[in-house]
Amino acid sequence: MSAEKQVMFHNRLAKVYKHISKLARKQGIACYRIYDHDLPEFPFAIDRYDGVVHAAEYKRRHGMEDEEHDAWLQECRATIAAVLEVDIAAIYMKVRQRKAGRQGQYEKFGEEKVERIVPESGLNFIINLTDYLDTGLFLDHRITRGMVRDRGKDAHVLNLFCYTGSFSVYAASGGAATVTSVDMSKTYLNWAKRNMQYNKLYKEDKHEFIHGNVIEWLDYMPRDHYDIIVCDPPTFSNSKRMEDTFDVQRDHVMLLKKLLKGCADGGVIYFSNNYRGFVLDRDSIPAVSVKDITGATTPFDFQGKLNRKCYLIEK
Repeated sequence: MSAEKQVMFHNRLAKVYKHISKLARKQGIACYRIYDHDLPEFPFAIDRYDGVVHAAEYKRRHGMEDEEHDAWLQECRATIAAVLEVDIAAIYMKVRQRKAGRQGQYEKFGEEKVERIVPESGLNFIINLTDYLDTGLFLDHRITRGMVRDRGKDAHVLNLFCYTGSFSVYAASGGAATVTSVDMSKTYLNWAKRNMQYNKLYKEDKHEFIHGNVIEWLDYMPRDHYDIIVCDPPTFSNSKRMEDTFDVQRDHVMLLKKLLKGCADGGVIYFSNNYRGFVLDRDSIPAVSVKDITGATTPFDFQGKLNRKCYLIEK
């Protein structure tokens, strides 16, 4: 790729970084997205996690031989280091498939275990910069996590598809009476527990981590119990540990009906997903109110870059 194109990438990155970093500093935010496929020739998602940078290249047909592509990646890495004023060793690069939603989050492709502790809203989270498709902290839900903390006082909170438990940590820090976290991955449940412990919030009698198939577990969960339910399912799943496939568009009414059975009267569900063409079947959901809070939960660094939808559903 020509030097001219690298200059174009440099200029674009410099422009967006100047704007976004200024907003981040004003709000005291250390972890934020800088760039997301702004130029088609440079298909990266670039995030700053405090002092380090995570740059994921979306996999595509680039027409380059392996050696040529490696050299191009190193040029891009040098450009990112120069613009963001970080050491080149602090930039962690990955190649990621474009997948609908987050079903690829369980893929492991490294054993380096480069972990860091990063701050967000007075809390701290363990991220892994090398071994998984994602780092362990989804930056696009920063505002939604704050909403759960603000509402969490004395609440019974259920976090489904909990991943590394960031919502659980926020709920606990907001004074939740109990927090139950459910996920199919023991690795992520352990990570969630470590996040809770690192923030000195973990209490054995208040915080439960359940390993299991979320959809099946919902048939056995307590009824009319939870004041807050957080549910951010994959777009599609055909895991070997599930008897049936899950499709968020096809199955969201079934899922939400089950959640409403577990929800206390006056309780709320934060329901989000990353399916680009998702349409909520409002008329089939037996709830007091359903509000689309996608706009209200989209942080400044994801404006115009986010495909996910987010809803607040009240029983």
